[in-house]
Amino acid sequence: MPVINVEDLTDLDKAKMEVAQLKLEVKLERAKTSKCCEEVMEYIQSGTDEDPLVKGIPEEKNPFKEKGGCVIC
Repeated sequence: MPVINVEDLTDLDKAKMEVAQLKLEVKLERAKTSKCCEEVMEYIQSGTDEDPLVKGIPEEKNPFKEKGGCVIC
C-alpha cells in the first residue's frame, strides 16, 4: 500500500478518506465496556496460579538471581 502524505491532499480527498474510514468503523461489532471489563477480570483471575508476578519465580528457575557476591581483597 503506498504511503499517502495527507498534507498534499485536497479537502475533498481528506473528506472522502474520512468517510471511507467511518464506513469501515460502523461495521465493527461493539460490546459494552462493563461486559468487556468483567471478561478481562475473569481471564486475569483465572491465570493467577501460573502468573510469576503474583506467585513469584522459584529460585532454581530464576535466570536473574545473584550468582555470587563480589569479593575485594
